Amino acid sequence: MSISREDAVDWIKTCAVVIADQSDYLTQLDAAIGDADHGVNLDRGFKAVMVKLPEVSDKDIGTILKTVGMTLLLTVGGAGGPLYGTFFVHAGMKTAGKLELDLEGWYSALDAALEGVILRGRAEVGDKTMVDTLVPAVKALKLAVDTKQPMGNALLLSVDAARRGMESTIPLVAQKGRASYVGERSAGHQDPGATSSYLILKAAADAWIDGG
Repeated sequence: MSISREDAVDWIKTCAVVIADQSDYLTQLDAAIGDADHGVNLDRGFKAVMVKLPEVSDKDIGTILKTVGMTLLLTVGGAGGPLYGTFFVHAGMKTAGKLELDLEGWYSALDAALEGVILRGRAEVGDKTMVDTLVPAVKALKLAVDTKQPMGNALLLSVDAARRGMESTIPLVAQKGRASYVGERSAGHQDPGATSSYLILKAAADAWIDGG
């Protein structure tokens, strides 16, 4: 099993559906510790992505992902735009010119995306951000590459690690972003960015395992 250009497009389409479905939930999470707009903003961004996607669906994977990133950067408000834009742009830079990815290629793309997010947001594990979801997901993928796991199994392992990372944000006190303004009151709430990051990674597994 490998990830084709068509698979990449399917991932983005699945993301758009999932974010739309979970928009209210993400906004509720954000209402507890933020500006109550995370779901709305991200949904607006992916709706804009769906408008742009047909223009690049016949291009290489890198072009597709960079287009997604630039569109999110321009249409998602708040801190989410730069962070999710960076995530997809850096993944796109790593996959430039490629029409297909193996497991190592997918790991490299996500690792580059994570590096971009960390550089942009200056967050680390434990700060109660999307990084808490992305780091364990990428580490699980690296282990899957090293142990030569089948693609489907590797995706499931990565998503499970992402879920546990997301859930780990519940007891944390936010150190970055809007949630840090509420201090100790942020503890006991799942981070909305960690949650949307999990949904985006899970969308890849859902699209590729079901489709592949």
